[in-house]
Amino acid sequence: MSEHYDVIVIGSGAGGGTVTYSLAPTGKRILLLERGGWYPREKENWDSVAVWGDLRYRNAGHWVDQDGKEFNPKQHYYVGGNTKVYGAVLFRMRERDFGPIHHVDGVSPAWPLDYTDFEPWYTEAERLYTVHGDRGVDPLDPPSDVSYPYPAISHEPRIEQLTHDLKGAGLTPFSLPMGIMLDEAAPEKSRCIRCATCDGFACLVKAKADAQVVCVEPALEHPNVTLLTNSRVTRLETDADGRSVTRVIIERDGQREEYSADVVVVSCGAINSSALLLASANDHHLDGLGNGSGLLGRNLMLHNNSSLIALSKVPNPTLFQKTLGINDYYYGDGEWDFPLGAMQMLGRSDAFTMSLDAPDADDPADLAAHSLDFWLTTEDLPKPENRVEVESGGRIRLSYTPSNLEAHERLGAKFRSLLDTMRCREEVIDRATYLGGRLGISGVAHQNGTARFGSDPSTSVLDVNCKLHDLDNVYVVDSSFFVSSSAVNPTLTIIANALRVADHLGARLG
Repeated sequence: MSEHYDVIVIGSGAGGGTVTYSLAPTGKRILLLERGGWYPREKENWDSVAVWGDLRYRNAGHWVDQDGKEFNPKQHYYVGGNTKVYGAVLFRMRERDFGPIHHVDGVSPAWPLDYTDFEPWYTEAERLYTVHGDRGVDPLDPPSDVSYPYPAISHEPRIEQLTHDLKGAGLTPFSLPMGIMLDEAAPEKSRCIRCATCDGFACLVKAKADAQVVCVEPALEHPNVTLLTNSRVTRLETDADGRSVTRVIIERDGQREEYSADVVVVSCGAINSSALLLASANDHHLDGLGNGSGLLGRNLMLHNNSSLIALSKVPNPTLFQKTLGINDYYYGDGEWDFPLGAMQMLGRSDAFTMSLDAPDADDPADLAAHSLDFWLTTEDLPKPENRVEVESGGRIRLSYTPSNLEAHERLGAKFRSLLDTMRCREEVIDRATYLGGRLGISGVAHQNGTARFGSDPSTSVLDVNCKLHDLDNVYVVDSSFFVSSSAVNPTLTIIANALRVADHLGARLG
């Protein structure tokens, strides 16, 4: 028989890494399986040509869309998962987002738990991932009796001016909640050096609160935790009655290996977790493990995201630009009956990325020197036809048609209406090269919702503790459990839920 553990965790990103960290002090034998290796630490980490031009670190291969067309997803298989290259904005979902929200294309459904159920775990997640912010300035900041663990990141002068101008126009800009290890009071001691290569880049100085740095490495200090890298899980096999997973099958260094555990935690990302469970179909689970409801892989949500570059009339010398957000239009603009979404700043464009986004520009370096980079997010709706499937041979197939596009177009129009207020030119550049930008189905950075949780096994895949209804020992702790996507970055909710589920697992394991 294969080597046995108390817990096997599949995937080391925001969900799996956090669960492993939380369970490590229990003394239980934990095996953490990561499909990729360690993200290389090398000077190319901060080289935009290597990252965006050569796609040096993109290692997910190719998937296909509903028309059979291949695409290269914005997906990264490394220790720490996609948090290695995320932008580190760590929002709580808005309090109202846990209830039904009426959108132009339909209703975003209510969650089986509400904000108060997640609030203590949000607080713990913010502490663990070193979140900087200013509680309550964001007009939609959900209630909490606890301040952010670290002060808000200061705006550099051009962004301070932008803040002043937006307030003058009647808006309420606020400091983005950021998970970085920055000490502005003692910069000589600060791990973060406030560089221009945070958003979309891995951090060479390990100052971004990614899952590798804040969870996996500390967990590995416990002798009961084992990490296997380059270990792709290909199948989960059950016992004779189909109620428990008894074998986890992996490919490592070209060889097949088997492991077993009392509890198996799946955290491969919403798309890959569904693909694994679908590919593990057997005589007891003909349509995939845990798919008694027929909803596994369905209700895929990606957000409607746009990366837009405004051009400042004066040069913008800002280095660390991602410090400001605008939520005034999140639930609407007072002129239309439906929500629009969120705006936040991004990391800076440079001459190379600008040459990709504006290939006809005479002087991309000059455009980059004047850029003010923004990210716009509108909620998309869970639709059963938006789904993950696995083709024969194991290739992932995504079918996805966006919703609420009219709301997203209106949000973009609101952005353009602010250009004069922001002291910008009338021209706006679509930053199509950016991770998760309007690149169609390949922009999967905010993937969620393929195995929704709930109390009714006929309408959900997971129970409220994120255990598969149809199996006794399998949990899913990435963004698969989302019932709706809201219009904020999903990572903090993944982390908070992972901490919540880990607390449940700790009690179960005794």
